[in-house]
Amino acid sequence: MPVLEIETIRGVQLMTMNRPKSLNSLNEELSSALIRAFHMASEDDEVRVVVLNGAGKGFCSGLDLTTVDSIGEQSSRFQALDEYGWVGRLALAISECDKPVIAAMNGIAAGAGLSLALAADMRYMAASARVTTGYIRRALSPDAGMSYFLPRLVGPNRAAKWLFTGQDIAAFEAEQAGLVDEVYADGEFMPHVLRIAYDIADQAPLALTYTKRLLHASFDTDLRSQLRQEFTSIKACFATEDVAEGMQAFSEKRKPIYRGR
Repeated sequence: MPVLEIETIRGVQLMTMNRPKSLNSLNEELSSALIRAFHMASEDDEVRVVVLNGAGKGFCSGLDLTTVDSIGEQSSRFQALDEYGWVGRLALAISECDKPVIAAMNGIAAGAGLSLALAADMRYMAASARVTTGYIRRALSPDAGMSYFLPRLVGPNRAAKWLFTGQDIAAFEAEQAGLVDEVYADGEFMPHVLRIAYDIADQAPLALTYTKRLLHASFDTDLRSQLRQEFTSIKACFATEDVAEGMQAFSEKRKPIYRGR
């Protein structure tokens, strides 16, 4: 049974972490499969948006603790020189994917599992789901981008509290704090998330990618640099067939059909 199941329908690629017995805990096999999948999604013109979720009752319960002994092993020169580790490289693969990424948190998201959701562009939770930073409970400091993404989403004070206490956070508290975009009843969760994903997939693919790149660049640049990059990006968009299609569809009062050209 594959540790990661992938299905693409109407431009939406559903990536399902498939280790339900361990609540989809992360080991090197699953992490490597996710890294490959996100890199491939970036290069696949058929994929317009990615939805990441978990099989069974959990989203991702964090690091598979049976792999702890292997985290510090350095069996190759690559591993000895690796500054990120496989969980760090996974956070980069999600964050730097050129397609919008939605984390569908159907159940527990803990530790590195929560970090995966934080690296996504959008997050939704089922009402019964909960999250926890978790690391401090295991005498660990955060990884997989937790200390980068969390304070940017919920503010430094709340991030500090959650990291220092490792407390459980219910879905509606996560929504109020700005960690997730919306919470849906369990039975309605995936239909709502997929509806949003399909709406995004109907948009112009090149404009989606330019927009994602601009959003990510905005955290580490100044206004003048961002304005220059915005101007460069929108000029590139104006040169596409999709802009002409959008204008024609507007004048004809119909839904545009964007082809990424």
